[in-house]
Amino acid sequence: MQYKWIALSNTTLGVLMATINGTITIISLPAIFRGIGINPLAPSSFQYLLWILMGYNVVTATLLLSFGRLSDMYGRVRLYNLGFLVFTVGSILLSLTFGSGDMAGLELVIFRIIQGIGGAFLMANSAAILTDVFPVNERGRALGINQVAALAGSLIGLILGGILSVINWRYVFLVSVPVGVFGTAWSYLKLKETSARNREGIDWVGNAVFGLGLILVLIAMTYALMPYGSAQTGWGNPFVILSMVAGLGLLASFPFIETRVKYPMFRMELFRNRMFAAANFAGFLRSIGYGGLMIMIVIFLQGIWLPLHGYSYSETPFWAGIYTIPLMVGFVSAGPVSGWLSDRYGSRGLATAGMVLVGIGFLALTALPYNFSYPVFGAIIFMMGVGNGMFASPNTSSIMSSVPAKHRGAASGMRSTLQNTGQTVSIAIFFTIVILSLSSSLGPSLAHALAQAGAPQLSPYVQKVPVTGALFAAFLGYDPVKALLGTLPASVASQIPSSAISIMEQRTWFPSAIAPSFMLALRETFYFGAALSFIAAVASALRGKAKIPEEVVQYDAEKTRR
Repeated sequence: MQYKWIALSNTTLGVLMATINGTITIISLPAIFRGIGINPLAPSSFQYLLWILMGYNVVTATLLLSFGRLSDMYGRVRLYNLGFLVFTVGSILLSLTFGSGDMAGLELVIFRIIQGIGGAFLMANSAAILTDVFPVNERGRALGINQVAALAGSLIGLILGGILSVINWRYVFLVSVPVGVFGTAWSYLKLKETSARNREGIDWVGNAVFGLGLILVLIAMTYALMPYGSAQTGWGNPFVILSMVAGLGLLASFPFIETRVKYPMFRMELFRNRMFAAANFAGFLRSIGYGGLMIMIVIFLQGIWLPLHGYSYSETPFWAGIYTIPLMVGFVSAGPVSGWLSDRYGSRGLATAGMVLVGIGFLALTALPYNFSYPVFGAIIFMMGVGNGMFASPNTSSIMSSVPAKHRGAASGMRSTLQNTGQTVSIAIFFTIVILSLSSSLGPSLAHALAQAGAPQLSPYVQKVPVTGALFAAFLGYDPVKALLGTLPASVASQIPSSAISIMEQRTWFPSAIAPSFMLALRETFYFGAALSFIAAVASALRGKAKIPEEVVQYDAEKTRR
């Protein structure tokens, strides 16, 4: 068996493990939070949701560049193997989470961060390892298979999460442990170093400035989503403002620092290559426009659409996974084909057309009512999956093929950093758009639903339900109005007709009450995603025709002869 296929199979296994863990967590959050006993209506609870969703990406986005440079210095395979090991340890710790309530929530966040460190090693090196061992004319296909594994892992994670969360929430994390143990052993036994070592030093100043700046910005965006005082979001919180200003200031200074240090970790000269710059910019825009889509769809399905169609809340994680399958199937069906075609005809046309399809898909989603017909919805998300499959592997191939071989670790880290930063920012932006929209529409929607149920006297009280609490509660299968009924003064509770209470305690009442306002908020995120997708298509078209550096061609030819 040729070594390149061993490398492809092992890196594909690593990607599969990481992506299974990502979606299995999203789909299983209701069971996880019920299992550790977190009250979704408590003021502090929303931060656990955000950090479990975003903490992994915050860590990987911060560390990828540094790990890419370390890989160029000490060996990509060595650090990739370490990543497999650390990720597996993180999975074991997650499955063993102790305690309950806030303590267990904090443990989950910390253990996800450990996983993120392992994931950063894996992501910083997998594309570089494949680029090292596959010649230019086979690289698109190899990266396409890798990308398909990523989406296949996402699909498997959605279905496994739905099944395992019903049995025991700990199995959600335990399922990746056997894969991690096998993959770790296999990578240490079978993978070997094929890249030349780059013994340049580490850019400590750049690492510190970039890492601290990115952490401050992402922390600010995270806590901006939480209520502050009487406001539904925390954008007026002095801590958020200070963190955002300081973080943006550090990131703005980073490019100037990198042009002046002896061994820069972010090689600004690579952006002089038109293909490298345009493809990375397109990928970054795509990540911002698309990264928050899955969590929004899952929240809507689990909290609103599925309960309205007769599914119990205990069943919604499984069926949410089933109903998002067309998105994954579209990607899996287009990924290998687009990689194969990009090897022969170039990346620009495929990647550009892919982002146009995604943009059209976003616009199509805005036309759906909240009680949509599933076949129409399934066709739209399938088209979006195809578009992403057309974009992903050709774009990655063009980035990795456009840089000298000695800088592939750094280039892979730069690409992954932009991608993970974009995904994290996307989740924060999507949540911000939804929360700001709901802050003006949720109260009136609930008041109207209460009036129809025969309890208009509750309208002043539902105005006090925080948007984040309602959003979190819908996702986890709780009804904040039922909780509200238990805290009403006796003088108010005695005035509520028993018929009204009976209506409000029906499973479909709360989803029906919030669905119109939530769909309005979702449409705003879809318009945002469409705009970013079309701009990404323009950036992709500006990359120009493939022009592989002569050094890369000679390096690949020498590797092939060997």
